[in-house]
Amino acid sequence: MHVTSPLSNACKGKIFLIILFSCCSLPCSAWGFYGHQRINYYAVFLLPPEMMLLYKPHINFLTEHAVDPDKRRYAVEEEGPRHYIDLDRYGAYPFDSLPRNWDDAVEKFSADTLQKHGIVPWWIMVMQRRLTAAFRDKDKNRILKISAELGHYISDAHVPLHTSSNHNGQYTNQRGIHGFWESRIPELLAETEWDFFLGKARYIENKEAFIWQRVLESAAASDSVLQLERKLNEQFPQDRKFAFEERNGKVIRQYSTAYTKAYDKLLNGMVERRMQLSIYSIACFWMSAWIDAGQPALSQAELAFSEQELVEFEKLNLAWKQRTMIGRKEED
Repeated sequence: MHVTSPLSNACKGKIFLIILFSCCSLPCSAWGFYGHQRINYYAVFLLPPEMMLLYKPHINFLTEHAVDPDKRRYAVEEEGPRHYIDLDRYGAYPFDSLPRNWDDAVEKFSADTLQKHGIVPWWIMVMQRRLTAAFRDKDKNRILKISAELGHYISDAHVPLHTSSNHNGQYTNQRGIHGFWESRIPELLAETEWDFFLGKARYIENKEAFIWQRVLESAAASDSVLQLERKLNEQFPQDRKFAFEERNGKVIRQYSTAYTKAYDKLLNGMVERRMQLSIYSIACFWMSAWIDAGQPALSQAELAFSEQELVEFEKLNLAWKQRTMIGRKEED
């Protein structure tokens, strides 16, 4: 709901104070909670019928828990680097100085250096092995929990600014571009203007090469994400760049619909394509783990999490609600 035009100056002043409080308290995450949840949701429909027996009845769980890794960033110090990789810290594209194999990369740069600059492609492979093991054990709780979280990390790897040390435009006077690209645009356009009929998942033979290709695609697009927004900012009327909108009962300042659509047009559908590819990649990884595990028979059995597991879910929610992120913050 846009509320800019009817406001008096006094009213605008009051709202400005609300905005200052709201912007400081609202967290930002890759794709935003909306994006991550919709990506996992749509990925389910790309699976073969044998997998749909388990995944479709629990699509709400896969959707809701797609954001658990972001919530964990408020509770676990080691979590942050699992969401990104600053490839520009390793030279120029295609970053041949950085070994794709984890052990080789550790030997060359040290584990501390890799952790410092992000480990998302390697962490995806860790989660993929865990999912394959869960399928072998026919552990439905673990299958769905790991699937939900693996989907999060894979979709993070498809975001250009998650491959750049300038992750929020902090080095180019473009603070806020992180959430603009991956949250504001999908929230405004995904449901009404984008297409998520993507065909069916396929088996991935070389998963490491597959995910590194997605990461390199993201890195190749990162400069365009920044340059095109800078170009638009120079041309767009500044009094129409932002709008006051109501969200979750609060009035916040947000990039206006006009500015958002203009940016999306300059990007020539980049955000939609990366979101589509995220969905496809996740479904392919889920399916590949199932096949690597011997295609175990799946059923519609109900989930039955232990008391300890339920407590862990609640701890994540409480940590997130406290809004104190550990490590590198997206709004830094």
